[in-house]
Amino acid sequence: MATALITHSDCLEHVTPEGHPERVDRLKTLLELFDDPSFDKLQRHSAPLCPVECIERAHPRHYYDHVVQSQPESGIANLDADTHMSPGSLKAALRAAGANVLAVDLVLGGKAKNAFCAVRPPGHHAEQSLAMGFCLFSNVVVGALHALERHGLERVGIVDFDVHHGNGTSALACNDRRMFFASSHEMPLFPGTGHRSETGAYGQIVNVPLRSQSGGPEFRQAMESDILPALESHDPQCVFVSAGVDAHRRDPLATLMWLEDDYAWATNEICDVAETLCDGRVISTLEGGYDLTGLKESAAAHVRTLMSRGD
Repeated sequence: MATALITHSDCLEHVTPEGHPERVDRLKTLLELFDDPSFDKLQRHSAPLCPVECIERAHPRHYYDHVVQSQPESGIANLDADTHMSPGSLKAALRAAGANVLAVDLVLGGKAKNAFCAVRPPGHHAEQSLAMGFCLFSNVVVGALHALERHGLERVGIVDFDVHHGNGTSALACNDRRMFFASSHEMPLFPGTGHRSETGAYGQIVNVPLRSQSGGPEFRQAMESDILPALESHDPQCVFVSAGVDAHRRDPLATLMWLEDDYAWATNEICDVAETLCDGRVISTLEGGYDLTGLKESAAAHVRTLMSRGD
């Protein structure tokens, strides 16, 4: 089975203020990348608008209504100092969440081996009733809850290797024994959460803070000693990945020193666990990554590794 690529041009209509790192060019860069013939085997799908009932599994209706009402008719609306909406932002955010819903349907329905959602805005900082850190809806959690509630899974795993702690994902998963969440992230760094002591109500949360200037060896050690064994112990029936690539050494928002080979290695290791436990079912979603060259090279390594697992 092939790797599904799920995206939509509406995600280009989420416009941020000039100079903002989470910009339209990020997705343009990836769409140009995936036009390369080496990606011809990708199974391509348009992300649907996420049904409101799927959003409401992760966020209360009053929060959804707040996001809808915050969208401006023109210009830019500020939800906080870093998180903004333009006239096209709501559709983009609904496509980003909807991509995860479709990915779940494809992978759990046996129509794709695994999936990558090339979407924006990102989602892992969005808390239950709070937009923050460039994020409006918790895209990966929407997908994970769709797998649990609609497809009847009993356990899912989420691995987040974005350079920033996925505080929103952690907050939404911490009281749900069905959802394992593991995050490697630079500390100290925004949002200031993700200490090792944050373990969730059922011990199903694993945080591995990394010091500034840490490189691939430190990350690989964290994966091998902490994250992968804990993921295996949770025995997930599907694995989700918050694929932020802003730990790349070129990225302007952090100081970790990873290279594209580290993303390929991590992807392969996660896929190995998934192959053993759940027939290789992996659903990955773009989070951060703000240097366009680092983004392109790291995403290429990540998606090519996913594709290799379906051959």
